[in-house]
Amino acid sequence: MKAPKEKRIRKETNRPLVLMSIILATFMSAVEGTIVSTALPEIVGELGGFSLYSWVFSAYLLMNTVTVLIYGKLADLFGRKPVLLFGIIVFMIGSLFAGFAESMQSLILFRLIQGFGAGAVTPIAMTIVGDIYSREERAKVQGYLSSVWGISAILGPALGGFFVQFSTWSWIFWINIPLGLFAACGLIFFFHEEVNRKKHKIDYMGAALITGSITLAMYVFVEGGIRFNWVSLQSLMYICIIAILFYLFVKHETRFEEPVMPFSVWRIRPILIANLTSLLTGMILIGISSYLPAFVQGVMGLSPTIAGFTLTVMSIGWPIASTASGHLLLKIGYRNTCIIGGFFLVLGGSVFMLLPHFPNPLLAAFGSFLTGAGMGLTSTAFIVSIQSTVEWQDRGAATAANMFMRNLGNTVGAAILGGLLNNRLQAYFAGQELNGEKLDLNSVNELLSVEVRSSLAPDRLTELQNGLTNALGYVYTGVFILGLCALFLILLMPKKEVKNSHS
Repeated sequence: MKAPKEKRIRKETNRPLVLMSIILATFMSAVEGTIVSTALPEIVGELGGFSLYSWVFSAYLLMNTVTVLIYGKLADLFGRKPVLLFGIIVFMIGSLFAGFAESMQSLILFRLIQGFGAGAVTPIAMTIVGDIYSREERAKVQGYLSSVWGISAILGPALGGFFVQFSTWSWIFWINIPLGLFAACGLIFFFHEEVNRKKHKIDYMGAALITGSITLAMYVFVEGGIRFNWVSLQSLMYICIIAILFYLFVKHETRFEEPVMPFSVWRIRPILIANLTSLLTGMILIGISSYLPAFVQGVMGLSPTIAGFTLTVMSIGWPIASTASGHLLLKIGYRNTCIIGGFFLVLGGSVFMLLPHFPNPLLAAFGSFLTGAGMGLTSTAFIVSIQSTVEWQDRGAATAANMFMRNLGNTVGAAILGGLLNNRLQAYFAGQELNGEKLDLNSVNELLSVEVRSSLAPDRLTELQNGLTNALGYVYTGVFILGLCALFLILLMPKKEVKNSHS
């Protein structure tokens, strides 16, 4: 398949309006995480079912992760426009029904539908930017697109709080409908692409195998240690099935003519390093976003508002660095831009390692800012590097593979770092008693409730804080090590940039 000539696309496509449509679609998908997390306590209070709390997030992340590769390949086979429009429409349908949910079970079902649509939005939006802009323009525009995630992280909590306080939580879902409609109309009327029509072989088996392995892995990560013990026959059985499914997936993909994940692309060194580093940065991201609020509230004893501030600072550093990355790419190249980002990740991790010894919200915020800057510099550089390395017919799948690895990093990181936290807490509390009562993992909940915390005896409060501080110290050491590993991988990037003929 020959790549369509970009000159032809530019003549027919209104690039500013298409870019605006892409930004709206990306914002719609990106804001969903933060706006829902703010309103979820209110939703659970109305619908009940606190035991299903985590599945409201996990259901969305699950479908987003398992479909992103499939959509990326479909966009290479049938064009970006129909796939992105399909994703936006499905996302709007899920949002509409989520606003009418009358139980947690129905809300989780509609979140699955949202995630099914969201899997198409981010990777295909970024792929379209790679198609309609030249290599020089692409660096700057991808920086703007990456900054949408940072802006959404700031606006999301504010919008969620506003709707809960002054209207109804349903609007956190319904706000996606006008955004989706404007984005869809912009794509329908102003985006025109050329796709060589031929009969394609769709990789149904590959899609089924990757969906099965990731779905089962997500179930194990979310329910492990709750519905079944990590060290048990049931756990071993699940892990074996996941390994078998993934092995069959890799074997099938290397043989299929038009695979959902073209592993041939992974043989290109910059892409391999970008994807492996994205896996690590996904783990870093989930490690900080999941446990920093627990440290600020549980150890420092500060309010949820201050805890949110320390995390929001990451979302300020991210868009600033993403924009800067677009300029740096043209001046110093992909590798040097990524190296600077890698150093920021290591610096951020080192600041978090200091937190247990010097608990201070400003220090926590500084660590968040440094990590956000590292994320912004590396993520933008990786996407532009990948899109400049591959041909048009592989660009969608290659972009989606990078998104997939970051999502997978979130999932794996949540399991590994969460397991480390629980393990260290259990070890610290083992055999300890206060006034004849044993301390365990659930005792830490007392630190996170303002009412319960205020009634704790001084010695119990101190012991729980020490246990949480000790355990989170290991988590932040893990984040620092992940940052070092990311920097090491980046240093392995080739000094000479690989470019394709249609960059």
